[in-house]
Amino acid sequence: MIWIVSIVVFIMLAAALAVLLLPNMLSAVAASSVVSLALAVLFALMKAPDVAMTEAAIGAGLSSLLLAMGLRRLGLWKLDED
Repeated sequence: MIWIVSIVVFIMLAAALAVLLLPNMLSAVAASSVVSLALAVLFALMKAPDVAMTEAAIGAGLSSLLLAMGLRRLGLWKLDED
């Protein structure tokens, strides 16, 4: 069990670092979604399925959607670098 938790925490830290270092903002939104999904997995491993489902739905789903819509509204949603 400790190995699974360690792997999930490593994925979470790597994705959080990717959010800071990625030049493309849409990729950073996707990486922040990975952070939220990894946190949901940690909550599920800690036997808190209600909190895990809420984190997955709100943290990964709704927040990522709102961030992506904000990027589109600002014109920063393009994948290619100009």
